[in-house]
Amino acid sequence: MFTSAHAFSGFSVDDAAAAQAFYRDTLGMEVRENAMGFLELVLAGGDHVLVYTKPNHVPAAFTILNFPVDDVDAAVDDLIARGVVTKIYTDEEFPTDAKGIARGNGHGPDIAWFRDPAGNVLAVLER
Repeated sequence: MFTSAHAFSGFSVDDAAAAQAFYRDTLGMEVRENAMGFLELVLAGGDHVLVYTKPNHVPAAFTILNFPVDDVDAAVDDLIARGVVTKIYTDEEFPTDAKGIARGNGHGPDIAWFRDPAGNVLAVLER
């Protein structure tokens, strides 16, 4: 019978070693190699996200992973200090400030997008 128990998400990258270094060393996440040789990002709640290498990888044109934070400005400052670029969109696509934060101004959360080494889009957003 179909059930959503133990469901998980996944995304592709073009270089597993670069992805592992970014998620582990830059973002400080726990990264494991599973029995099939794929990477798994271990989220704080214990859930996993599968990261697999795909030879003809094309970066996702949408946000694949969101990180809710209490203070988006502090999170962006921390990411920038780690070498992450948060201003990835032009102001025509998503108007953002100098740090790359799109201010919700009551119409959604403050959010900043950034890319992993494979070009996939990630985001930090204020809870």
